[in-house]
Amino acid sequence: MARNKWIYRLTVMLGLVAFSAVIAFSSSGGGATISPDEAIQKLMEGNRRYVDNKSSSALRSDASARASLAKSQKPYAIILSCSDSRVPPEIIFDKGLGELFVVRVAGNIPDPIVLGSIEYAAEHLGSPLIMVLGHERCGAVKATVDAKGKSSGSENIDAIVKVISPHVASALHTCDACKGERDCEATKKEGLTECVIDINVKSVADSLSKQSKILNHLAHENKIKIVAAKYDLDDGAVTLFK
Repeated sequence: MARNKWIYRLTVMLGLVAFSAVIAFSSSGGGATISPDEAIQKLMEGNRRYVDNKSSSALRSDASARASLAKSQKPYAIILSCSDSRVPPEIIFDKGLGELFVVRVAGNIPDPIVLGSIEYAAEHLGSPLIMVLGHERCGAVKATVDAKGKSSGSENIDAIVKVISPHVASALHTCDACKGERDCEATKKEGLTECVIDINVKSVADSLSKQSKILNHLAHENKIKIVAAKYDLDDGAVTLFK
C-alpha cells in the first residue's frame, strides 16, 4: 500500500513538472531561435537582394511553407512601419511567410493596441528584434508639418498629428536645413519634413520600452533589441539609425 502511494505521488509530481514546462514553453514562444543582431543581418541581407532586384521571397511563400506554418509561427523580427502602400516590409526585406510580424499604422505611432500587438510577438512568439521603420516623404509627417497647429477637419487624423507635432518644434531647432532660415516651414519644408520623419522614428523606438513594462523587462533581460530605421523610396535601401 505504501509503495502504491509513493508511486502515485511521484506520478503526480512528474505530471505537474511536465505541465509547468509546457506552459512556460508556450508562453515564451520557446525562446528566440536567433539573436537580435542575427535578425538585423537577415533583414539587411534581404533588403540588399530587393535593391539588387534579386528577391527570392516567393520561394519561401509557396504551398509547403504555408502548410508548415498553419499551426504555429516563429517570426524573428517585429516591424512597426507606416501604412504607406510603397513600404511593405515583407517585400522590401525580401521575406516569406512566417518571418516577420508586421504592425502598420500611419506615422508608425504606437497606441495601446499597437503596443499590445508588439508585446504579443515579443513575449509569446519570442521575436528578438523590434524595428521601427520610417520612410521618406511620409504623408502623416507631411500633414503634421502642413497643419501648423490647425485642425485637419478630422478628429482621427488630428490624433495622429497631435503625436507627431512636438517633433516639428524640435526639428526647427536642430535640423541642418533650417539653420539660418526664419521661416523654415515655408522655405525648406521638404528638408524640415525629412528631419521630422527621422526624429519621429527615433523617438518612437526610444519610447517603446518606456510605454510597455513587458518590453522594458525583455530589453533589460537582453531578450529583445529595439532599433530605428528609414526606407528610401527612390533606391529602395533601408538605413539603420545609430
